[in-house]
Amino acid sequence: MINFIKSFYNELRSILLLKRNRMQMKDLAQTFEYLKQFLTDERLRKIEHFSQESSDFVLPVMEDIYQFRNAAAIVRSVEACGFHKVVAMEEENVFNPNLTVTKGAETWVEVKKMAKDISSLQEIKNEGYKILAVSPEKNAVMLPDYHITKPIALVFGTELEGVSEEVLDFADETLAIPMYGFTKSFNVSVAAGICMYELKQKLLRSGIEYKLNEEKLLKMKIRWAVNSIRSGHEILEHYLKT
Repeated sequence: MINFIKSFYNELRSILLLKRNRMQMKDLAQTFEYLKQFLTDERLRKIEHFSQESSDFVLPVMEDIYQFRNAAAIVRSVEACGFHKVVAMEEENVFNPNLTVTKGAETWVEVKKMAKDISSLQEIKNEGYKILAVSPEKNAVMLPDYHITKPIALVFGTELEGVSEEVLDFADETLAIPMYGFTKSFNVSVAAGICMYELKQKLLRSGIEYKLNEEKLLKMKIRWAVNSIRSGHEILEHYLKT
């Protein structure tokens, strides 16, 4: 009898969760449908087109980047590869991309700011990401040899010091870019561009389901629409209150 009751309540919980998720999806779809009227046909076409390739399977994490041109170049490279989220772990420096360098990429890329500490990385890990520090230390796997099988968070260190020792100790693995000259490392924005492009090519060849699920896709399209509309945030807020 006890097992029957447990089974019944588990089934009921699953049904209610499914119903809630369906209602949430319906609300998201209706919100995006409402925002469409404020978009030009060209902008809507671009949102529909480029959103289909968007992914958060590779998540770039920046460790206290201080040069705003590097921040901007990273955002631009991330967006060009079809990834639309960056985590900026801040301590002494503010992650503030130079808009003349991003060329509009900041409209599409979500920047999530977190404290520069291990608890932030643990939070990312709890979301299902494998933590990879981009560094030649700790028996690093070379980028061309790396096999991507699950979502990964790539941690890039500061321009001067590279990835911190505490992050290296916490990371599941380290990843390195092969170097063929006297220079020991790439600029952080160049390293981010190389890694994001190479990993995107690996995903394209892998057969892995790496694209956004329906809920994440709708949320991103709403964010893009809001960022594309003059007074978009006010329009969205008004809609949600009605």
